[in-house]
Parts: sequence; structure tokens; C-alpha cells
Amino acid sequence: MKIININFICLVIVVWLLSGCTLKGGWLTTVGSDYRKPILPTPSRWNAAMPVVQTPVAHGGKVLSLKNWWAGFNDIALNRLLDAAQKESASVANAKARIEQARTDLIGTDSQFLPSLDANLAASRSNFSFGGTPFKRSQYQIGFQSSWEIDLFGGLARQQEASHSHLESSNASWHDARVAVAAEVADAYLAFRYCEIQVQLAQSDASSREASAELLAIAGNAGFRSPAEVALANASAAEGNKILIQRQGQCERSIKGLVAITAINEPELRRLLAVAPTQVATLPSPPSFQIDAIPATILQQRPDVAAAERDMAEASAKIGVEQANRFPKVSLSGNITPVLQNINGAALTLAETWSIGPTISLPLFDAGKRAAKVDAAKAQYEAALSQYRATARTAIKEVEEALVRLHSVELRLPHAVAAVTGYTTSFESYQKLFEVGLGNLIDVETARRNKVAADLSLKELEQERVSAWIALYRAAGGSWQDDDTVNPKVRATTTQPLEKRSHESTDLSTHRNNESQG
Repeated sequence: MKIININFICLVIVVWLLSGCTLKGGWLTTVGSDYRKPILPTPSRWNAAMPVVQTPVAHGGKVLSLKNWWAGFNDIALNRLLDAAQKESASVANAKARIEQARTDLIGTDSQFLPSLDANLAASRSNFSFGGTPFKRSQYQIGFQSSWEIDLFGGLARQQEASHSHLESSNASWHDARVAVAAEVADAYLAFRYCEIQVQLAQSDASSREASAELLAIAGNAGFRSPAEVALANASAAEGNKILIQRQGQCERSIKGLVAITAINEPELRRLLAVAPTQVATLPSPPSFQIDAIPATILQQRPDVAAAERDMAEASAKIGVEQANRFPKVSLSGNITPVLQNINGAALTLAETWSIGPTISLPLFDAGKRAAKVDAAKAQYEAALSQYRATARTAIKEVEEALVRLHSVELRLPHAVAAVTGYTTSFESYQKLFEVGLGNLIDVETARRNKVAADLSLKELEQERVSAWIALYRAAGGSWQDDDTVNPKVRATTTQPLEKRSHESTDLSTHRNNESQG
């Protein structure tokens, strides 16, 4: 009896050790094609003009050094808003939850390579008879069951490969959500500061119109100005106040939007936005960087591209999983159940049952069900490949568009400044002529409108410039791979496989290393 127990335990240990041999693939073979990352047909250079970079260049001018890009704004309010939004974002939380679920699935997949071992303990007391004196029986039972599937054709290995890829994809999607939330908050904050500038300009314009209307009313009462001119001045002042109230309403709505994104209560948010007087009604100044990497290198930095590539790797592995289901499966199982019992209080006696043996499953006829699943898995891979290519094309388009926006703004800014200077001089000249009685009020108001429109146009261009830098930051991937906040477990299971499984050319790898060292 003891020999049987020892044999059973030794068998379990041997099976446990042998199971380690299957971690790299099937015992006989591994069905399905080994995944290789496809080479995307990317352009050799950017077609859009590069942005004009200010000096000194932040982060050494390298796109791979965007890790602390937001800190380069030197804006206390923006940093606080970014931190709050990252903590409260539902999209970031959902992406993080998907990482945990993917990790759980991976643990479950890894466990299939090892034997399962379960135990149960039972105790019972019963009373029975055969027509005569009843018997009382006490019974104590402990049982051990173990089972293990031998991965003959690599189905479990392919499932493990798919689970690893799914975890890596979930991790990349989490980074993509974080970069997207940061860009969204920055754009909302930028819109609020731009709105403050509009209010400031509207306030100045409304005050000027009010002053002109008051002076003209005095002149009209003295008979020096016609009632028509007085009425026009009053209408102009009313229009200025209307525009001011409209701009103030827009700023209030912007604050409500920031509250919704960051979950900061409104009184605290208002204090935060006014904590630095020098930043009120001032556009944030983004650090500049250069897109001097080739398009293929930029794609490696995009978390959405990385997620799409890992989805494709997962789909490739699942083809092997479905193909393995068409082959025989072998599993070993065993159990041992010692039972101690006595009757009517007599001495305990031991009874033991055990069994050990293999089970072979042979798929004979399923009316094409398993073959259809293989075809479906292949179709899923083709869809994932198409999505990967589409994501890469979108990534290149977004970088090109951001570069075009920046280049266009830089070309338009000098003309906008010249327009503001000219319209300001024109307005001041017409106003002085009118004040000495030599000008026409209609000319003054026309010049005023031109000046206000030029001022707003200049500020709008400056706002568009900052927005374009934010868009370029997001299009370049946001340096998500350098983030220190990544869960160490996620980093250990995702970063290393991505590096090992890349099949880029030597020139491209050398270029990427040079970029990192720069």
C-alpha cells in the first residue's frame, strides 16, 4: 500500500518535470506557421515640410525623448489637469482592466502545461441494517486526482503564444489610451486659455466702444454731432458688450468641460486656473522637437500600431490552435483514494482505490466543423493584417498632417503680425481724425472691426500652432515605451518579447539605436 502511494507520487513528479519540455512547442511537432512580423511598405522620408524648431531645443530635439514633454510646458495648471484626467479617465481604467484580464488568461494558459492536482476530504456517519440489528458506520476519506494533457502537436504552445500577444496588445492599448487622454486634456486647456484671450480682447474693444459712445453723446447734446452718429456709436457699444458676454459664456462652458474630464470640483478648478497670474489669458508654450526619424521608426513608437501588430500575432497563433484541434489528444490521469472506516465502534480499517492511465481522443467525424474553424481563424488573421496596415497608414497620415499644420502656421504667422500692425495703425489714425472733427464715424467703426478681427486671427493662429504641436506629439506616439509607470510585471512580459520578435532590417535597427542614444 505504501509502495503504491510512493509510485503514484513519483509518477506525478516525473510528469510534472516532463511537462517543462513542452513549453517551447509540441512533443511531436508544432502545427501552424511561426509568426513573422510583416514589413510595411512605408515611405523612405516624410513628404511634409519639417517644423521650424526653436532654440534651445527641448529634450535634445529627439522625438524618442518625449517622455517628459508635458513638463516642458512649465505650466502648473496643465500638469495638475493631466494627472487628474489620467486617474479619472474611464478609457484608461478600462484599458488597464483589460491588461489584468489578459494577464489572468495568460496564467490560465501557462497552467495547462502542468499537471493539475486536486484533493478532497470527506467524513460521514451512517446507520444501516439488513432486517436485523442496525449497524453504525464511521467513514473518513481523502482523495487525490491529477490530470495532464500532453501537448503532442503544439496546440497549447500556440495558445500560450496567443495569450502572450494578447497581453502585449492590451498593454500597448493602455498606453494609447493614456496618450489620447493627455492630448484631449491639453486641447481642452488650450481652448480655455484661448477663450480667456478672446474675452480680454473683447473687454478692451467693448471699453473702447463705450468710451467713444460717451464722448459722442456729449458732443451730440452740444449739437456738434448728428443724432445718426450718436445712434451708431451706441449701437457699436451694445454690439461690443454682446460679443463680450458671448465670449464669457464660452469660457464658462470650457470650465464645465474641464470639470467633466478631470473630475476636479469647479471651485478648486477655478483656483487652479488662476494660481499663476502670468499664465492667465496666455497660451501655453510647447517644447519643440524634431521629426528627424524615418517613418518606419515612428511607427515603432506608436502604441496603436504596436497593439495592431500584436493582435495580428495573436490571430496567427490561433490558426495553430485550431489546426491542433484536428489532431489526436493524449492526456494522463490518475487518482488515489484512501478510506478509513469502522463499524459499531470497532477498530478503523483502511481501504484504498487508485487508478493511473492515459486517455486518447481521436477526432473522427465532425462534418467539417474543425476545418471550418481553421478557415475562420485564417480569415481573422487576414482581417488583423489589414487592420495593422490601415493603422500604420493612419499613423503616417497623422504625422504628415501635423507637420503640414505646423508648416502652414509658421508661414502665416508673419503675415498675421503684419496685418495686426497695419490695422492697428489704421484704426488709431481714423480715431484721431474723428476726435478732432475731421473723420467719419463709419470709417472709425470699420477700422475698429478690422483691427479686432486681425487681433483674433493672430491669436487663433498662435492657438493653432500649439494645437498642432500637441497633435504631432500624439502622432509621434508620445514616447509611451519610456514610461516608468508601467507595471513591472507588464514590462517583463511585454517589452522583451516585442524586442525579440521584431524582424526589421539591420539598417533600420541601427538607425533606431542611434536615435535612442541621441
